[in-house]
Amino acid sequence: MSVIEITDATFEADVIEKSKDVPVVVDLWAPWCGPCRTLGPIIEKVIDETEGRVVLAKVNVDENPNVSAAFQVQSIPAVYALKDGKVVDGFIGAQPEPAVRAFVDRLAPAASEADQLAAAGDEASLRKALELEHDHAGAIVGLGELLAARGDGEEALALLARIPESAETRRVAALARVGDEVQGDDDIETRLDALLEQAKDDDARQEFVDLLELLGPDDPRTADYRKKLASRLY
Repeated sequence: MSVIEITDATFEADVIEKSKDVPVVVDLWAPWCGPCRTLGPIIEKVIDETEGRVVLAKVNVDENPNVSAAFQVQSIPAVYALKDGKVVDGFIGAQPEPAVRAFVDRLAPAASEADQLAAAGDEASLRKALELEHDHAGAIVGLGELLAARGDGEEALALLARIPESAETRRVAALARVGDEVQGDDDIETRLDALLEQAKDDDARQEFVDLLELLGPDDPRTADYRKKLASRLY
């Protein structure tokens, strides 16, 4: 299911940046909201049927006040659609399934043959998708991740250079450069601390940033180490 749980910390990457690749529907809700519980399963079902052509981002407004403030939420459920980082549609209150389906259909582009191949996810299908669409973002990210995971980092990075940078491309590029060394690394803080001492060195700094990309924005160490890097550089 194309559903992401969004927090204040992940909103920029998982909604704003993500919407540059695929339409993102933001569902602002709360556990105590009865209409939210009615709408939630409907919107999840309809978006799931798009098979990745639209992504659903759910936001608990009680736990994420910054996102709520960004949308100037007055009542919930509140639903907004974003494309290219901008709100393009939305509605307030629970809606019946036909209305939700019409809302999502306005966002979802018809799946192309390349889309279908990219959704398959295996290497042969991903390469075929790129023969049809040289810059198909989903196929590039999917194939790049497969290549990076097996150690073909140079090919992965060359692929990623075809499309604009996004949160997903940064993560896959980091994996391509760092490789699987980070997997099972129980002492990553020691490694980050060592790289921090070499912050003025371009290669060390790149590895440091890549490790933070792989930790992800939800890991509290990411923000802490970004601050430490900034203090060393400026």
